[in-house]
Amino acid sequence: MRSLPARRLAAVALTAAASVVALAGPAFAHVTVNPGSAAQGGYTAVDFRVPNENDTASTVKLEVNLPMDHPLASVRTLPLPGWTANVEKSKLDKPIKVHGNDVTEAVSKITWTADAGTKIAPGQFQEFRVSLGPLPTDADSMAFKALQTYDNGDVVRWIDEAQAGQPEPAHPAPVLKLTKAAGGDDHGVAASASPAAGTHGDSSDHAAAAGDTKSSDSTARTLGVVGIVVGVIGTAVGVLGLRRKGSGSTS
Repeated sequence: MRSLPARRLAAVALTAAASVVALAGPAFAHVTVNPGSAAQGGYTAVDFRVPNENDTASTVKLEVNLPMDHPLASVRTLPLPGWTANVEKSKLDKPIKVHGNDVTEAVSKITWTADAGTKIAPGQFQEFRVSLGPLPTDADSMAFKALQTYDNGDVVRWIDEAQAGQPEPAHPAPVLKLTKAAGGDDHGVAASASPAAGTHGDSSDHAAAAGDTKSSDSTARTLGVVGIVVGVIGTAVGVLGLRRKGSGSTS
């Protein structure tokens, strides 16, 4: 009769372990912007990182919507073999001043479409590079709502914005955090804008370093999850052993 509670305890432990893995897994499959932060008022190059999270279909299109409440005067895409980029512009309700000039329209959406024979297959990811600027000085973040289209017709809408004090949404929009420029806005703009868009320089190296840091963070989170799972299972096994030992001593 004592074996029934023990079996229930083991089942609960395994269920808890599976829940931890299930909750941790999707966090690594979001569409993200990398690096995740840039200086206010400056220019930067970022990658929209798109993992394929479907086991039976491939990604063939990505649409990224740029926030028009903080329009960006300069947006350029880096050519990506096998993909065609289409840049759409929208008229601004109110012109913005950039380097003393009036800007009356800004890029509102970028769509990358896979050429024939190109795709992001299951288990793969792709990065789509864009240079942006000047970044706003009156905001601490920018959300880029994205739509990911699969070759089976499925569309995943990465458009939900996280709310303070609330759990992360199931399909969060990629977010670029904006930080105060070191040494003042002018210094920040000059430092960020020095490399030309699409060239390999300090900004590319910085982006790569930030990407490596993010990968390290993901690895650390994964190891942490594994440690929790092992701990839960180990506790369950230890309790089962004690119960069996107690049962054997009273028989």
